[in-house]
Amino acid sequence: MTTETAPAQEAAAPEAEPEMQAALSLTEVAASKVAEIRDAEAIEAHYALRVKVLGGGCSGFQYDLFFDEQAEDDMEFESAGVKLISDQMSYMYLMGTNIDYVEGLQGAGFKFNNPMSTGSCGCGSSFSV
Repeated sequence: MTTETAPAQEAAAPEAEPEMQAALSLTEVAASKVAEIRDAEAIEAHYALRVKVLGGGCSGFQYDLFFDEQAEDDMEFESAGVKLISDQMSYMYLMGTNIDYVEGLQGAGFKFNNPMSTGSCGCGSSFSV
């Protein structure tokens, strides 16, 4: 019986993995910064963090983050205790993106680690696919 149970467990793990790779996620540092901003600006708890892609920027597309109410067709994710939402068009360019918060000599801000991106500008606020 052990032999029958083990393959079933092994088969279940790969199925969950592609979903995780396709999800939007935040690092713990980014989630902490989101919570700090939410508290500082007194944002109501029912608002989620919207991750959006806009046309423009020096590389073709740019990222946008803001608190918003969920719309009917939004994709919804939970990461590090933060509810993330994205419209379906933006999500096509964001699959697998992990958002971090970094502080350095050039300033501080959210950094998008996007596997769909083929290039970005020097400031990191726009990207191309």
